[in-house]
Amino acid sequence: MSAATAPAAPGSLGASDPLHWPTSSNQPPKRVCYFFDSDIGNYHYGPGHPMKPTRIRMCHSLVMNYGLYKKMEIFRAKPATKREMSQFHTDEYVEFLSRVSPDTIENYIREQEKFNVGDDCPVFDGLFEYCSISAGGSMEGAARLSRDKCDIAINWAGGLHHAKKGEASGFSYINDIVLGILELLRYHPRVLYIDIDVHHGDGVEEAFYTTDRVMTCSFHKYGDFFPGTGEVRDIGLNKGRYYSCNFPLRDGITDENYKSIFEPVINRIMEFYQPSAIVLQCGSDSLAGDKIGSFNLSMRGHANCVEFVKSFGLPLLLLGGGGYTMRNVSRAWAFETGLAAGQELNSQVPVNEYYEYFGPDYNLDVRPNNMEDLNTREYLDKIKIQIFENLRHTAHAPSVQGHVAPTMLHDDAMDEDEDRIQEGDDAMDVRASKDQRRRDRRVQKSGELSDSEDEGEGGRRDRRDHGEDGKDKSNGSGVTPPSGDPAKVSIMAPLHDAQRQENNSPVEGQAPLP
Repeated sequence: MSAATAPAAPGSLGASDPLHWPTSSNQPPKRVCYFFDSDIGNYHYGPGHPMKPTRIRMCHSLVMNYGLYKKMEIFRAKPATKREMSQFHTDEYVEFLSRVSPDTIENYIREQEKFNVGDDCPVFDGLFEYCSISAGGSMEGAARLSRDKCDIAINWAGGLHHAKKGEASGFSYINDIVLGILELLRYHPRVLYIDIDVHHGDGVEEAFYTTDRVMTCSFHKYGDFFPGTGEVRDIGLNKGRYYSCNFPLRDGITDENYKSIFEPVINRIMEFYQPSAIVLQCGSDSLAGDKIGSFNLSMRGHANCVEFVKSFGLPLLLLGGGGYTMRNVSRAWAFETGLAAGQELNSQVPVNEYYEYFGPDYNLDVRPNNMEDLNTREYLDKIKIQIFENLRHTAHAPSVQGHVAPTMLHDDAMDEDEDRIQEGDDAMDVRASKDQRRRDRRVQKSGELSDSEDEGEGGRRDRRDHGEDGKDKSNGSGVTPPSGDPAKVSIMAPLHDAQRQENNSPVEGQAPLP
C-alpha cells in the first residue's frame, strides 16, 4: 500500500509516482541492525529548546508497531566511553562533559566559554550519558558493518554533525559521525560521507578536511544560515584537496529539483572515489514544515536519497541528525527504516503510545507545501557543473597501505557469546537470558506466520545483544584492513575562514593527486 493517495504537489515525488530505485529491486534483502536505547527519550535540552530527544522514542514506537522488528536485529549499544570519545575529541573537553551538570555549572564559568556550552548547547541532567548513547550506537553500528554482521546499520540517535574536536556546536556535543567513520576506517580504505540535513555538515567536513581517506558531500542551505559554511569552493586542503564536496542550496527546494542534483552528484562521486563504505546523515530538518529548516521536501523525496544510496549495495550506516517537527521526524525515519529493511509501510499510522501526535489524519506521509522554490534550474546546473569539474581533479580510488586492524573495546563486546551479564546472576538466570537473546536475534523470514506470543509493542524492545559467538575475527568481506591506526587519518583543528579559502579554487590543468 502506498504511503498516501493524495495528489502530489508540483515538483514533489508523490505517493502515486514511482520513485527511481536504480538497482535495489535486483538485490537480495538487506541484513539490518537497528540501534535503540529506551533511555534516549529521558533527556531534555530545556524549556523552549527545539532539539527534543523524545523524537527518537516516537520513531521507535512507529518502527515497533509497524512490525519492522520482524525484519531487523534490534540492539541496545554499549554506551561510548571517555576513551572512545577521545579518539577524536580532546581529553580536556570529554572530561568536562563527563563532570559538568546543572548543579555544578557555576564551577565551570571559564570552561563554558571555552567549550561553547550555553544557549544552543545547554548543560542538562544526564548530558554525558546522552552523548554516550548517541556515540555508542554509531560506533557499534560501524563495527558491525566492518565485521560483515549486517549490510545496513541504523542509529537515529546519531548524526550530530556540528560537534568539533574541542567544543560543542549546533545542539551537538560529541560527533558520533566522526567516531563512526574512524571505526569504519579500521577496515575500509575509503569512506564516503553524505549529508542531507538542511544545515551544512561542518563538524564532519572539518575533521577530515586534509585526508583523502574520507570524502564528504553535503547538500544544505547556504547563506545567512547556521553554520554559515559549506560553499562550493570549500573543497579540502593538502592531501584532502578535492575530497570535500558542497552543494549550497536556497530556500524551498522541491523533491524534483533535489533528485535532479543528488543522484547525478552521488553517481559521479561513486564513479571517481569508489568508496567501500558509506555513511548517510539523514537530517530531517530538510523536510517541508520543519520548525527551523526552509526546504520543501516530502517524506518520499527525502527517502529517495536513502533508497538511492542503498542501491549501490555497499555497507551503509544510516544516522539521524536535525529535525524539529517531531511528528515529521518520526514518520520520515520510520519510513526510511522500512526502506532499509525492504518493507513497505501502510499509509495509516498504527496505534501507538504517541498516536495523538499524528492527528488529525493519522497519515504516515509528510507532504510538501506551496512555498516558492528559489533554486532555479540555471543555478542548480551551474553548481553541479562546478562540482563535476572539481571531481575531475581527484585521483581515482586513492589507495592506502594495508595493516591489521587493532582490537578495540567494542570488538570485545561483539566477540562475547552473550551480552554483559551481572556477576550476581545464577546459572539458571544466565541460561534464561541466553535463550531470550537467541530469540531476540531471530529475524522473521518473508512469508512466515507472525502470530507469536512475544510480538507487539514492547515485545522486542530494549533487548541487549552485542554479538554472535565471537569466532569470526575477520570482517568477512574479503577486504584487507587498510589502517592499523585510524587516528593516523589527519583530524583537523578548527579552521579559520582564511585557511578555508586558501588554495580552494580549482586550478585548471592541475595533475591528479598522487
